[in-house]
Amino acid sequence: MKVESFVNNLGAEFFTGVPDSLLKPLCDYLMNTIGISKKHIIAANEGNCAALAAGYHMATGNVPVVYMQNSGIGNIINPAASLLHDKVYAIPCIFVVGWRGEPGTHDEPQHVYQGEVTLKLLEDMNIRTCVISENMTEVQMREIMEDFQIILAEGKSVAFVIQKGALTYDGKIRYQNDHTLYREEIIRHIVQVSGEDPIISTTGKASRELFEIREDNGQGHQYDFLTVGSMGHSSSIALGIALNRPKQKIWCIDGDGASLMHMGAMAVIGQNAPGNLVHVMINNGAHETVGGMPTAAGDLDFIQIARGCGYTYVVSAANLKELDVALKEAKVRNGLTYIEVKSAIGARQDLGRPTTTAVENKKRFMEQLTSADR
Repeated sequence: MKVESFVNNLGAEFFTGVPDSLLKPLCDYLMNTIGISKKHIIAANEGNCAALAAGYHMATGNVPVVYMQNSGIGNIINPAASLLHDKVYAIPCIFVVGWRGEPGTHDEPQHVYQGEVTLKLLEDMNIRTCVISENMTEVQMREIMEDFQIILAEGKSVAFVIQKGALTYDGKIRYQNDHTLYREEIIRHIVQVSGEDPIISTTGKASRELFEIREDNGQGHQYDFLTVGSMGHSSSIALGIALNRPKQKIWCIDGDGASLMHMGAMAVIGQNAPGNLVHVMINNGAHETVGGMPTAAGDLDFIQIARGCGYTYVVSAANLKELDVALKEAKVRNGLTYIEVKSAIGARQDLGRPTTTAVENKKRFMEQLTSADR
């Protein structure tokens, strides 16, 4: 189905969400037609979206649309159950959910279980669902929306679960910024300086690039924990490791979208202030792994935020010289360190994926951590 028809049949005037690769036709269409405005807001996380949508409904009386990958359902459970639900405030919302890990389709390991329980989670929250497939017609969509309008009028929410390839869009959009460093180059320099120190890398292409850099270097993968799912939590994982391995330098490779998703983690890190943790945040101002749509990080001063959260040493780098100086100082320093690296948007077209399983990654990483005691 063409995304234009899908959006027209929703009959909505306000959209908020967190981008998803399966929803790229919708995301690109919204960026081309509405952009970032009062009618379209890319939020920090999906719970943020649900609350924003609630505010919109109360201010206008209209029904909002919240779009997201199914991995974000966990972030909406609380507001969906305790804010939107018809037994609480009865605030209607249309959810548009990209179905990663749909049963019967091949997907990455972090999406498999989430895909299995997607429909059940929505149904358990009393959210009526409709699966949009490639074969869905505009007439069928219109009939479904007629039924959904009755449900929405009762203060209940509904969800369209989008299969891979179900939405199409012919428009083109290019996401870019003015920075010159690319993320893979930045990670390669981190690997050079960190040596055999443990690295915890964030969700998406950062972990894929780290894996391939190790392959290119002829190294094993025991030094790295690849946070292939659980977006926004790599820095908290790194904190848990750093506090319990105080004699080891721990590196966290984070991203701006992930940092925004659960930014409160930075306050907790600063409060605990492990002197052996180096938190490197690669900032390209984009949700690049799922298509390139902008985050709110482009105009955000992460340096001031890190200082305010209690990081001891804070620096921003925009070129390789600045980056190398910051990394080498962090390597020998005793003190909680935050390095923001300004990055361009883009990755190799032939970028591969990890060939080890998630459990294998965890096992080897843990073995390497404990080997430092011997």
